[in-house]
Amino acid sequence: MATQKPDWVIDKERAKRQAANETVWLFGLHAVRDALMNPAREKLRLVLTKNAADKLAEAIDKGGITPEIVDPRKFSVPIDEGSVHQGAALQAKPLNWGNLADIAISGQGAPLVVVLDRVTDPHNVGAVLRSAEVFGARAVIAPHRHSAPETGALAKTASGALERQPYLRIGNLSDAMEELRAMGYFLIGLAGETETELAAGLTQAGSRPVALVLGAEGPGLRQKTRETCDILVRIPAAGGFGSLNVSNAAAVALYAAGNRGA
Repeated sequence: MATQKPDWVIDKERAKRQAANETVWLFGLHAVRDALMNPAREKLRLVLTKNAADKLAEAIDKGGITPEIVDPRKFSVPIDEGSVHQGAALQAKPLNWGNLADIAISGQGAPLVVVLDRVTDPHNVGAVLRSAEVFGARAVIAPHRHSAPETGALAKTASGALERQPYLRIGNLSDAMEELRAMGYFLIGLAGETETELAAGLTQAGSRPVALVLGAEGPGLRQKTRETCDILVRIPAAGGFGSLNVSNAAAVALYAAGNRGA
């Protein structure tokens, strides 16, 4: 009599099958060009207008994929209606950046990562990825559930950063944070209601690697996430409004963390 597999094994196998079948449609000249130029990106189908193909000629040659040239009036690909595709769309596999330890310990860039707690807006995540690349962070980390998946809208907002900046979506956020702490990272959570300012938190971090932890606009950090941080800080504001959206807050915090001791 065969032994029945435990539920967690079945769930893990199902998730693995889903991941293997998952694809993403990237759109827009910039996002498609950078994806074509990325040797790590598995490319499946390239749909272009003649005008877009002319503009992407070098990238098409390096991408090693033959485009389908279509009439601009019949640009039929499964992306959201109203998306500004500029006559370019690429179906591809999501990028595989490897595991957290490899990226956080020996990845490129400064020993600095961004942790996003349930930030689901692809435009916000795309903007965070762009800032993370500009300021030299090693990775942007988010839970696999309740986070923005790799999509065309995210890639377009990231303006190419999605192809170069590791975006790791992991199973359990608090476990990943504890893993970062075990690697020597100091976990700084951003919460507007605390009295401690960002500069004081970075001073407390000293020369240790830093993980900047940011929550979704409105609800902010979940309680479990807050409790897992080493310190909660706020970005000081001169005016009475005193609030930044998550992507702007990430940019400010990344700049400050990257310039410690400068």
